[in-house]
Amino acid sequence: MSPRLGRPRIGSEPGHGLTDTARRIIRLNYGFQLLFNLLWWMPVFYAYQKAAGLTDGQIFGIQSIYYVAFCLFEIPTGLIADRIGTRNCLRAGAVVMTAANLAPVLSASYTGFLVHFLAIAAGRSLTSGAASAYLYDGLRAEKCDEHYLKAEGTARALGLAAKVVCWPLVGPLMSLAHAAPYVLSAASAAGSLACAIALPRLAGAGSAGGSGTEKAGGGRRGGAFLRDAGHALRCVASSRWLTLVMVQGVAVFTLSRICQVNLFQPILLDHGIAEASHGGVLAAMTVAEAVASARPQWLSRRLPPVAWVSILSLALAGTLAAMTLGGPWAVVALLCLFAAATGFAYPIQRKLVNDAVPAHAPRATLLSIESIVDRGVCALAAVAAGAYLSAGHLNVLLWHSALATAVLLGVFQLLLRSGVVERAAVPPPETADADDAGRLTGGRRGGPRANR
Repeated sequence: MSPRLGRPRIGSEPGHGLTDTARRIIRLNYGFQLLFNLLWWMPVFYAYQKAAGLTDGQIFGIQSIYYVAFCLFEIPTGLIADRIGTRNCLRAGAVVMTAANLAPVLSASYTGFLVHFLAIAAGRSLTSGAASAYLYDGLRAEKCDEHYLKAEGTARALGLAAKVVCWPLVGPLMSLAHAAPYVLSAASAAGSLACAIALPRLAGAGSAGGSGTEKAGGGRRGGAFLRDAGHALRCVASSRWLTLVMVQGVAVFTLSRICQVNLFQPILLDHGIAEASHGGVLAAMTVAEAVASARPQWLSRRLPPVAWVSILSLALAGTLAAMTLGGPWAVVALLCLFAAATGFAYPIQRKLVNDAVPAHAPRATLLSIESIVDRGVCALAAVAAGAYLSAGHLNVLLWHSALATAVLLGVFQLLLRSGVVERAAVPPPETADADDAGRLTGGRRGGPRANR
């Protein structure tokens, strides 16, 4: 297929074959993802909390509490999404996120920032599985599911592009109003609420055979939540492939989150890069990630995506270790390379998990289980990061993170090659590009049917 910008490798070109409802779903998903994740305070929150009098131990302690809270919130919110509908869950998440971003404005203290991150954990847990489940099921209901990978990657790319434009403005805006990053983040979250309100109700809403994207039964007794939870856990237990794919994603999520959020500013400060330049460096990283996120299909021609996720995870680990050896410019280049690898990996990993979800399974709940695993590991990593930084061992932390990732992926490959877990194949769409579809999903033409 031609690699020209905007042309997916599966199905027809963008726009061709899409129904009006599918186009509306995709466009509103772009707007929601862009605005919901546009956190203006991201480049400066570490320095902002330092200026408010918080210590490294307090800052990273809050981050650890955030990840633990995220795990706890994911348990009920995934069930809620499958019970009341992912569209309603997205709306609730946007409301909570709007309020969360205003907490530091009202109280720039340890308590204020703790409330801020706890509320963010609640808001993001409401949308973490629901957003992907709504998009996946919405396009599938419109017979346009071959556009999912492109839509997922482009949504992430557009959100990152918005950050490139906005983050360099944070410094000048703070000189005018110190709390501007948090006020603007709240305004962006309010805009995502408008997009969520405009999302269409999906065809077949309330059917028992769906994944719960638009189930109506919100008034059913609480035992239904326990049944949904039991169903989701049985799905994970019965599908070794789904479990293994979820575990593989831990390396990508943990490394990207800890590096790009928790260690970004400490790494730059350790190499003598002043805070005034942090917004520009983060913008450059975001450009690299946005370009890669928009073109995940570049990596889909010769190797199956499960192999690409492992390779990209090793690339993330290698760049972390290399940051201990270079100077300021080398570190900036390595951070951009790190961001590009993250951009490629995220949409591919997301599609792998979605394709591995069995038919009629509670999709949003299963995606929430994946997030629980990811955030649980991040909680431990944040505690460790705080301890390493407090002891002045940043370089040791980067090396240990790289080694831990290599060990995890080594075990993953041993399980995969031992034959204990069989790769799930996805039936190719009935198009001229069916062979490409098989390569993208790791399956083969004429192979066994997918566990969707």
